[in-house]
Amino acid sequence: MLLRQLEYLVALARERHFARAAAACFVSQPSLSAAIRRLEHELGVPIVRRGRRYEGLTPEGEVVLAWAHRILAERDALHQELSALRGGLTGTLRLGIVPTALPAASLLTTPFCERHPGARVSLESLSSADITHGLAEFELDAAMTYLDDDALRHVRRFPLYEERYVLLTPVDGPLATASTASWSRAADLPLCLLNPRMRNRRIIDECFAADGATAVPTIESDSVAGLYAQLPDGRWSSVISHAWLHMFGVPEGMRVVPLEGPAHGPRVGLVVARDDPPSVLAEALLKVARDAGVRDALDALLTSYLGAGRS
Repeated sequence: MLLRQLEYLVALARERHFARAAAACFVSQPSLSAAIRRLEHELGVPIVRRGRRYEGLTPEGEVVLAWAHRILAERDALHQELSALRGGLTGTLRLGIVPTALPAASLLTTPFCERHPGARVSLESLSSADITHGLAEFELDAAMTYLDDDALRHVRRFPLYEERYVLLTPVDGPLATASTASWSRAADLPLCLLNPRMRNRRIIDECFAADGATAVPTIESDSVAGLYAQLPDGRWSSVISHAWLHMFGVPEGMRVVPLEGPAHGPRVGLVVARDDPPSVLAEALLKVARDAGVRDALDALLTSYLGAGRS
């Protein structure tokens, strides 16, 4: 059995199409198909359900795929550990991040790259479900996500910060001069929010409901960048996590107003799979996270914006 055959199988399962899998592996489709047939012959089991097109894996194929992920992950871990012994970590750290944590990612990735100049980082914006799948299938080394996700199992958790929610509102708006604002009063403003499919929006809706209000935004976005793109117009207000200020700041003509309620929201943190042996790259990222002071950096940033708004 060749590792390359396992790589082809993993690509086929991911792409669910022979031609796309071949393109992803930089080989011809006949070469990929022949390699998988050889793998079936060597193992003595059917792996792929074939018809006029790719129809999925057989039950035996699903077992082989799980082992393929594990074997390839351990090969990568071997290369990483050997590179570390040679004096410098190399390889690519595969980091999945829920979209609402992306603005704070550089607080980890920048010091990681500075500490390990021979390594690279591949960032993927993923849903919580995709992160859970990616860790289980050895497609990710680590992830930044909500730590209270019940679907996360067999992982180690490292808290980074607690989301703190604030109101971004135009400087000439009715709440611009308030020292704090209630969720119910914020609900009466013309709002731009993330769409309900986003975990962050569902959390925010719970906060509105706890204050007896329901937010009915005029504009909804499926990304933080899309939401921020609407704000310079000067008409809309939004409820954001304070972590977003690290990347996007406060648009001109707007002010940050603290929202009344819990001082802290859900925890966002770093999660890595409980592998044995552990991923060298994931362990290196955890060491960076312990020194990064993400929570303190974000809290200090929020304090500076609140102070600027009062001056």
